[in-house]
Amino acid sequence: MKKNVLKLFSIGLAFVFVCSIVQMPVFAAEQTSHFYGTWWSLVPPLIAIALALITKEVYSSLFCGIVVGALLYANFGVEGTISHIISNGFLASLADEYNMGILIFLVLLGTIVALMNRAGGSLAFGKWTLKNIKTRVGAQLATIFLGVLIFIDDYFNCLTVGSVMRPVTDSHKISRAKLAYLIDATAAPVCIIAPISSWAAAVSGFVEGEDGLSLFIRAIPYNFYALLTIFMMVGMVLMKIEFGPMAKHEENASNGDLFSEGSVSVSEEKLEDNKTEGKVIDLVFPIFCLIISCVIAMIWTGGFFDGVDFVTSFSLCDASIGLSVGGLIALVIIILFYVLKKSLSFTECMDCLSEGFKAMVPAILILTMAWTLKSMTDSLGAKEFVAANVMLFAKGLQNLLPAIIFVVGAFLAFATGTSWGTFGMLIPIVVHAFQGLNPELMIISISACMAGAVCGDHCSPISDTTIMASAGAQCNHVNHVSTQLPYAMIVAGVSFVGYIVAGYVQSAWIALPISFVMMALTLVVIKFVKKV
Repeated sequence: MKKNVLKLFSIGLAFVFVCSIVQMPVFAAEQTSHFYGTWWSLVPPLIAIALALITKEVYSSLFCGIVVGALLYANFGVEGTISHIISNGFLASLADEYNMGILIFLVLLGTIVALMNRAGGSLAFGKWTLKNIKTRVGAQLATIFLGVLIFIDDYFNCLTVGSVMRPVTDSHKISRAKLAYLIDATAAPVCIIAPISSWAAAVSGFVEGEDGLSLFIRAIPYNFYALLTIFMMVGMVLMKIEFGPMAKHEENASNGDLFSEGSVSVSEEKLEDNKTEGKVIDLVFPIFCLIISCVIAMIWTGGFFDGVDFVTSFSLCDASIGLSVGGLIALVIIILFYVLKKSLSFTECMDCLSEGFKAMVPAILILTMAWTLKSMTDSLGAKEFVAANVMLFAKGLQNLLPAIIFVVGAFLAFATGTSWGTFGMLIPIVVHAFQGLNPELMIISISACMAGAVCGDHCSPISDTTIMASAGAQCNHVNHVSTQLPYAMIVAGVSFVGYIVAGYVQSAWIALPISFVMMALTLVVIKFVKKV
């Protein structure tokens, strides 16, 4: 491993040296990057992703990508590079109101989880599930059901489902990598086909000159990746199919090693070592309180209490502020609940603040660096580069355009780690290309854009949703990415073929059943190959 790292470091140095000679003086300090709007804009995230998968080390990999992005932006000027990393990178990412709201919600949720563990709620819930959920299949289906039920927001989904279901899956010796996959596969894929969700609001906002929500609803049957991901996940659980790195993790879990590499954090060990005797209500009430508080807070930000109807208020909500306010209100109520019930003293509740924060530090670090890497990519004009190339495809090969957009969206989301950013880049282009010409093909292409964005988001180690799924499952982040990748790629392959079919038949009644049949046959083949 050390040799590989040294080789990669040497290649990186050579890359910087060659570029500095060919392109410009090393200490140039120009305002405009020579790499703006070119394919170089996608190099920083690709370097970070490649290093993360090879070295299994996330923090240094993300930082390398950030440095490369800053070097390209500053034309390899030292002063400009450092300034861009600090001012336009880390400080700008942490100063962003939306990002800060998500970090606050992470800390609040970590504290709530610490409180539930300290009060014995998680332990009691685990014992209850042993009596009522008797099989590994049942535990996985319960996780999927809860993930589908919490369709409001992907961040909220990942962290809430993880907090509730960890005791259940642990008791049935299901690996943390598999739990992370189940969480991730019921987060974005469910939100992107739910009309009442923060994702529906985001997509609708990117559609100019059209009824965004109406187009979103009409695009649901064409969202092959989301629908097939849920179908494949349930099918694999019922057919008991595992393959790739996930199979090894599940084998290790059956032998008692839920992490496969012993990748449990110190904070997690401390939380799980607490054996306070509690009751199921000590977990159910806090989770119920959190859900209700967050839903009310989200519709409040959308103007529900000012006379706006529920659906519209949800589509206009600010998920970051809503989750932060809802989480804070829930935390206060939960502390009062435990103190009045005498499950915990006030001092013990306050101790959980630091425990919860420490438990979320890895997720906060990764998220901060991923957001900074995204800002590096944006500053290099990745949006303009992708938009220009997609417009070239839009002028011809119209029937193949949905499949092409799916691939472009997947690659872009994979490289940048953002689904919403991908929507913002591609959906306006699709609307402009088809508006007034072929409404059905426009809907298919919009759906292909959404599906591709979710697909790339699933596969990317720098995706915030993927990071949240790892945090929710308390799973090593690189383990989650490497085990989920083969599953996501199979669904992506079937979805690609589905979009080729949809581009020609332009009917969901034909394309969707064909896609489901292809997915079912794929699962049968995998099970047969595994037996042989």
